[in-house]
Amino acid sequence: MYETLEVLKQVTRALEQVGVPYRVGGSVASSALGVPRATLDIDIVADLKPHHVTPLAHLLGQDFYFDQAHALEAIQRRSSFNLLHLDKAIKVDIFLLNPTPFEQSAFAREHRIRLEEPPPPYSVSFCTAEDILLHKLRWYEMGGRSSERQWGDILGILRVQTTLELDYLRRWAEELGLAELLEQALAQAPLD
Repeated sequence: MYETLEVLKQVTRALEQVGVPYRVGGSVASSALGVPRATLDIDIVADLKPHHVTPLAHLLGQDFYFDQAHALEAIQRRSSFNLLHLDKAIKVDIFLLNPTPFEQSAFAREHRIRLEEPPPPYSVSFCTAEDILLHKLRWYEMGGRSSERQWGDILGILRVQTTLELDYLRRWAEELGLAELLEQALAQAPLD
């Protein structure tokens, strides 16, 4: 996990230097906000614009494989592209901010986490626990409710986070068609 956090800090520093708003999501976020587990990649949602691509590539320099044409295409299509740290073989998936109401709401919320390791300490912008939970529920549902890893991440967040905004969770779960699944998770990992 040390190398993953090293790469995370390097990419988020570059995004901040270029002025790109971002949020760390996926398994890195669910590990930071729930029960830690090993992960093979880093997921970041970013509000990246075409004028950010060249300066970002310059900052990441020789350490990453970064296909600028692919990044520009992803920006145009509002999809995703990836970076690959060449020495550490760690993949960073950059998802372009989606204009849907839920994605906009989730992106407007932020949970900064100060990462002490590896030195020096650095504060990184994460999705909130509620929004990670909703994203994980959605991925679990889209995967046919078969991923034990996704379900474990969901339960891990619920067991670790003691001050979740349940009204927010239930409102968006209803909106996203995940209300029954959320209630199942809450029953399996009851909040104190």
